[in-house]
Amino acid sequence: MRYLAYFLLFGFLVTSCKTDNKKIATPEIKKDPVKIPAFNANNAYNYIEKQLSFGTRIPGTETHKACKDWIVSEMKSLGAEVIEQDFTANIYNGEKWASTNIICHINPDLMNRVLLSAHWDSRFIADNDPDATKHDEPVMGADDAGSGVSILMEIANIIKQNPIDLGVDIIFWDAEDQGDSGGASDTWCLGSQHWSRNKHDKNYTAKFGINLDMVGAKNPVFGKDEISRQYAGTYLNKFWTLGQRMGYNDIFVDKSVGGLTDDHVFVNRYAKIPMFDVVNHDGKTFQKCWHTHCDDLSVIDKRTLRSVGQVVTAALYKESTGHF
Repeated sequence: MRYLAYFLLFGFLVTSCKTDNKKIATPEIKKDPVKIPAFNANNAYNYIEKQLSFGTRIPGTETHKACKDWIVSEMKSLGAEVIEQDFTANIYNGEKWASTNIICHINPDLMNRVLLSAHWDSRFIADNDPDATKHDEPVMGADDAGSGVSILMEIANIIKQNPIDLGVDIIFWDAEDQGDSGGASDTWCLGSQHWSRNKHDKNYTAKFGINLDMVGAKNPVFGKDEISRQYAGTYLNKFWTLGQRMGYNDIFVDKSVGGLTDDHVFVNRYAKIPMFDVVNHDGKTFQKCWHTHCDDLSVIDKRTLRSVGQVVTAALYKESTGHF
């Protein structure tokens, strides 16, 4: 994940069908509201702990492969159809790393679909650590990005226990966090770039998408980045309003945080699916342990996991009945 001090504004073409110069509105079919299941933060925390038990998740390493095999097995046990999309990540330092996007389909036969995502790799260097002698050592990545993975896995568990009339696709991106700090933005998010240009199904689409990144630390600030505003502003605002109404207005703040390069950028740009980003950024910096060695289990806060997980869960169950 990388912050940009600048961003591009994107234009949109809005078209409407007209008959006799009058707009025809197609009413959205709404069903009776359903009870929104509770999100279990303890389960999510345990999923983070399990990821870290394998060690760092640097693409191409044995610990990375072991964690991938566990995620695939666990998601299958939760009822998802799983596709492993292998690709070669061309790292900015000239190395080529074997990488895998993990694509999980829940209710694959349903037309109405929502895409959820998070990256599952951990950074190969701690280049933001205050101790310069440790910059070349890999980061454990409890929050970045074990937290996003854990929330999505628990949501899959919730759906298994509480069936939903909605197609839900979960993609765990690989090679997201191996970019050049201070370098080109396209050195980051290699997994989402690959998938967005080479979708596992060329006809795949979703109504909207939610990307989670660094969603587990204490006292987060989730602001609205400009890429999310430009491409998926309607869904972004609905989600933030939902979070505030659920009592989480202290973390879902109506604040612009400028341009962010994260996986949602490439899903919007190349896959043409409106996706917004939920990431801990206050407009100046990420949480204090970003790309440092303190990004371990001690940084994780269950209240944050519960807050983010509960709002995502609510958005899905509301969307399933036309009330999001």
